[in-house]
Amino acid sequence: MTNLVSETKVEASNTQTAEYLIYYVLGTLEILLAFRLLLKLAGASLSSGFVRMIYGLTSIFVWPFEGIFRKGFAQGVETTSVLEPATIVALIVYAILAWGIVKLVRISSGEKQIN
Repeated sequence: MTNLVSETKVEASNTQTAEYLIYYVLGTLEILLAFRLLLKLAGASLSSGFVRMIYGLTSIFVWPFEGIFRKGFAQGVETTSVLEPATIVALIVYAILAWGIVKLVRISSGEKQIN
């Protein structure tokens, strides 16, 4: 007895492609911001190229939220840990922004949505 499995290739609609792209771009930003938060909390050294790159890439996305809350500092033996609330706010705002943009794309597409 053989099992015949028929493969059906289903292509994403333009709306789904737009949703995937939005989630991909903003998901990448969320990952970079999470790295920034962790590096700041760990007191990572600016002498590292990786640390400078992460801070450089994310600084423009954190900038609008600077000054909402004060930064917290904890002096360690070798490093200073920084709690940067602007990064936490940015993580939340960009996650909500991604969700909202995807919802608007779904609404404006006119396609019937299952969920």
